[in-house]
Amino acid sequence: MTCCKPLVVTAGEPAGIGPELCVALASERLAADIVVLSDPDLLRARAALTGKDVLISEIDPADVGTRRARDDELLVLAERFPVSAEVGIPNPENAAALLTGLRRAVDGCCIGHFAGLVTAPLQKSVINDAGIRFSGHTEFLAELTGVRRPVMLLVAGDLRVALASTHLPLREVPDYLTQDGLREVLQTLLDELATRFGIANPEVAVCGLNPHAGEGGHLGSEDRDIIAPVVREFAQRGYAVRGPLPADTVFTAAGGHKDAIVAMYHDQGLPVLKFAGFGKAVNVTLGLPIVRTSVDHGTALDIAGKGLADAGSLVAAVNLAAQLAQK
Repeated sequence: MTCCKPLVVTAGEPAGIGPELCVALASERLAADIVVLSDPDLLRARAALTGKDVLISEIDPADVGTRRARDDELLVLAERFPVSAEVGIPNPENAAALLTGLRRAVDGCCIGHFAGLVTAPLQKSVINDAGIRFSGHTEFLAELTGVRRPVMLLVAGDLRVALASTHLPLREVPDYLTQDGLREVLQTLLDELATRFGIANPEVAVCGLNPHAGEGGHLGSEDRDIIAPVVREFAQRGYAVRGPLPADTVFTAAGGHKDAIVAMYHDQGLPVLKFAGFGKAVNVTLGLPIVRTSVDHGTALDIAGKGLADAGSLVAAVNLAAQLAQK
């Protein structure tokens, strides 16, 4: 084991595949001890439905860190749902309990009970349907920990993609991008590549926003006026940062990136990364005072409860969280 304290895993949307992925962890060789924060009855029901012979053991919070799971056993801190989950059909009445569980997990990390947080996917829409404004784990965790600008980083092997903006409608992205914001994203990325990932003098390629990185202003001014000055500033300070580079070539061998790429918006960077490593990639939130990793996929309501879900990304998220926590 690389962590002396356990990682806490939240099981995500109870109608999705998160609970069965957590059940599957009981049979995996992991780089750290884990405790799952969810409804034990939900996990037992999902284990039975998917034919997993796993012992679901509810433990007292005082036993965290002292009680270790046996083979095919899952240790669970109970956060019960007010409404029984129906597979594939999210219920807004469970939304508040989901967020309460997340708060408990974050609090436990902040006070040192857990080495880090690993999250299974949530269904954003059903939380909003409950009347709770929610744009994603990344933003919610930043609010809980008092962080102004977290950075979303996806990792698939040696390919790392950070986002200058996260869950925004595409039409809002150009107005969201500012020199100050990009400066914060780059500094956080560079700092954590060095400290958390142990990469000395990391090399980072920065995508342009527009096609061909703006063609010198002929295809939009953002690349020339916002991105280029910030990249120049970091290069003058001695960082190995290049850009803005055309996003259609930066991911290729000819693009020459080494340690990370900064994409300007969600669907500029993540389709390439998920094509390269879907099901094994990990979402990491940088800039938080805690370690947090997550899966690279959604709730998959259509296959929930059918025994088809692959736990590969959740296993990778646990193992990377253990590695980051150790550093």
